[in-house]
Amino acid sequence: MTSLFLVVELILAIFLERTTKKDTTNSSKPSSQTGKDESALGRAGSHGKGKAETQAAAQNRRTVETVTLSKALTCDVCGEDLTDVPCSHVERRTKIDIVFEKVVEHVDAEIKQCPTCEATVKGRVPADLHGPLHYGDGLKAFVINLLVCQMVALNRVQKLLASIMDVVISEATLLKFVLRVHQALEAQAVEQILKAPVMHVDETSLRVDRKNHWIHVYSDGDITLKFLHRKRGKEAIESINLIPRYGGAIIHDCWSSYFAYQHCGHGLCGSHLLRELTFIVDAHGYRRAKNMKRLLQETCVTISKSADKKLTVIELTNLQKRYRGESVLRVTGFIFRYKLMEHRSDKINAPLLSVSWT
Repeated sequence: MTSLFLVVELILAIFLERTTKKDTTNSSKPSSQTGKDESALGRAGSHGKGKAETQAAAQNRRTVETVTLSKALTCDVCGEDLTDVPCSHVERRTKIDIVFEKVVEHVDAEIKQCPTCEATVKGRVPADLHGPLHYGDGLKAFVINLLVCQMVALNRVQKLLASIMDVVISEATLLKFVLRVHQALEAQAVEQILKAPVMHVDETSLRVDRKNHWIHVYSDGDITLKFLHRKRGKEAIESINLIPRYGGAIIHDCWSSYFAYQHCGHGLCGSHLLRELTFIVDAHGYRRAKNMKRLLQETCVTISKSADKKLTVIELTNLQKRYRGESVLRVTGFIFRYKLMEHRSDKINAPLLSVSWT
């Protein structure tokens, strides 16, 4: 009789799962493949998730400030001479304007011929002037800010510089400014992220020349690296060559290609777990899934409110006690097995080490 009840329960579970519609709230389906979420519109108190802007001012700027005293020499009412009358106070009017100034610096290196040995000698020039024409750091920073930070079109930046400087800079040169900064920062970022104890990884599709490509994202703290590749799986991971060299824990969405790297620790993204739990609750109404979902949400709120974005020792101990409870542990194992079956990764035997929110 018990076996019969189990079979009936299994059939009902499969039926309910197939009739439950998946969207961005209860699965890993992107928002582009689901209907519009009207519930997310007009939420009170929502101000976005972006980081605070850097308020640092540019270093290569110059402020020219002048003060002109407008004297009151005669009375406008009776015509009395006010030359010797002391001033009681002043009323200031201010005008702020901007003037674009092009700085052109020429360095002429003398070329002489030694009368003794007849050798040709040239005067020394600054090390940063290794060619006939160069652009200064201020101009490069201005171009990079327009292209990268302000996302102004390349052609518009070229026309803007031509109107300001009366010099036409080719689009290839403007792109080279960005490329040099990218190469300098990428090497430092890769070195730092490989030393981090935890690395968040993800991938998202992007159309390039009418073909589907994938942007692979690797992040930790303030460091975010993005790589464009034609493939999504292991071929792209090997080509980028970050995870094969990484020895910490990677947080991901249970994509099967990541589990091939057994030398790394593995943790599942908390946002994806919440979606899977929502689907289980919608499809089956399991109480254990509701408990696990509540635990993840409360932990996320606690971490978000903390200054250093992590749990204290006491909070971690309490979390582990709740997590190791039977009602929570069983549903965690169910979700993990469910995801592995969904990706057809029967040969993978990787433990759930941690939960994180990306």
